[in-house]
Amino acid sequence: MAYTALYRKWRPASFADVKGQDAIVTTLKNQIRLDRIGHAYLFCGTRGTGKTTVAKILARAVNCENPQDGEPCGICETCRAIEAGSSMNVVEIDAASNNGVDNIREIRDEVQYSPAEGKYRVYIIDEVHMLSTGAFNALLKTLEEPPSYVIFILATTEPHKIPVTVLSRCQRYDFRRMTTEVLMERLTELAEYEQVKVEERALRYIAKKADGAMRDAISLLDQCIAFHIGEDLTYEMVLSVLGAVDNERFSRFLRGILRQDSADCLLQIEELVMDGRELGQFVQDFIWYMRNLLLLTSSDVGNEVLDLTKEDWVRLQEEAAMTDPAGLMRLIRIFSELYNQMRNAVNKRVLLEIAVIRTAQPEMEENLESVEERLSRLERKVAEGIPAAPVISSVSASPISPEMVQTEEEPEPVVLPPAEYEDLMLIRQEWDRILNSIEHVARSSLLDTRVDPRGQGILCVVFFDAFHYNMCKTLQAMDQVKEFVAETYGKSLEFDLRLAPQREQEPRYLTDEDLAGIHGDIEIEDEEP
Repeated sequence: MAYTALYRKWRPASFADVKGQDAIVTTLKNQIRLDRIGHAYLFCGTRGTGKTTVAKILARAVNCENPQDGEPCGICETCRAIEAGSSMNVVEIDAASNNGVDNIREIRDEVQYSPAEGKYRVYIIDEVHMLSTGAFNALLKTLEEPPSYVIFILATTEPHKIPVTVLSRCQRYDFRRMTTEVLMERLTELAEYEQVKVEERALRYIAKKADGAMRDAISLLDQCIAFHIGEDLTYEMVLSVLGAVDNERFSRFLRGILRQDSADCLLQIEELVMDGRELGQFVQDFIWYMRNLLLLTSSDVGNEVLDLTKEDWVRLQEEAAMTDPAGLMRLIRIFSELYNQMRNAVNKRVLLEIAVIRTAQPEMEENLESVEERLSRLERKVAEGIPAAPVISSVSASPISPEMVQTEEEPEPVVLPPAEYEDLMLIRQEWDRILNSIEHVARSSLLDTRVDPRGQGILCVVFFDAFHYNMCKTLQAMDQVKEFVAETYGKSLEFDLRLAPQREQEPRYLTDEDLAGIHGDIEIEDEEP
């Protein structure tokens, strides 16, 4: 027999099995028990919250031969036929692929005939917002005055796309996202049914990863069990299967950014890549980690709101003393922009590395948040007694002889000859080789540049992007190039950094001397008074 996915195998068969939607379940049961059944229902909510499941249970309950307190018995012939999908009284329609006027006209023709067996003919239209305008208009009249034996159940994830004329004719029920505790309770039950031992920490991570959707949570559990079949499922196993990262790594990454240690952050990115972690998922989870820290630093929230383990709670409290809300909001903005860029990017690693450099170097940005971050860092250094600039001490540990003073004040540097035109052309030809010889971070700021000779011993470097232009000046990349040229070619070289103009040149007016050099008739127009 073919394998059945867990979310299909353990789909609720009665209202009592539905988790996290108590208000909706109670209302529907009371309507069935008191025979106050409506003719049209609209089930709204995000994916995996139980809309289609409740619709099928409702279809069985209204047709059940022996209902018990609003619940379908599940053993009568009608219940079994509907469960097997062989009943002619329950029709499921996917509006995503059957959204035309002709599909709705077929329904309008069918509702004229009463059910051969059972009490009601139930139409479940999933993703109803996908219907065309003409299809909605064709459905409107039937939805307004249907026969007494017809019930429409419309399910959608986007109720704002449904016409108001349709909304006003339906009883609307909004399915909420399920809490982490509700998801964990259900996952624990399924793990026991499947006889699989799962760590509580692993179940909690799966529940958080599902983002309030029961179907997503069960599918993730099914995926993890299949990968480690026959083994006890641990937290580390779940992270490896889902390509996720432990909170301890997020903490290390954040602290490296707060220390302005770009090298350490880049090494951590290298570790993530070598471990096979998905960088887009890492950025998304890191944003959520900073969100928890922002809530902790800007409000008096407790652990019951953040839903963290004891170790994570202690770690966040330590990091809350290392930063402030303004700095965290700047980081969240940068990484949120990065996440949107990484969705369709080919080389996600380069984008992540550039974002790390931006976060560690606020002076590379020219917005208000960056200026505030730089001021905040200076204030923290002053408060901790760290000088903002190096201080030269006037007290020496040992006496200094006049010869030593003379040596320090008047050093004899090695003067290299300036680079001639031929040297500049040689450097221009070997520019790529020179860039490959400097540090990776500095090299990235000079990749998209053009070099041209500009006078004796001067090489002009033209940038076509303001970001790389500012990044080069901040990292002092040209000092590394100058040092490499001096060691390799034995020439002294200066650089003229230019940013390619983005606007039209200002008009140039001719002088009388310029006019005198023009051979031909010149016609000068007087300005109007």
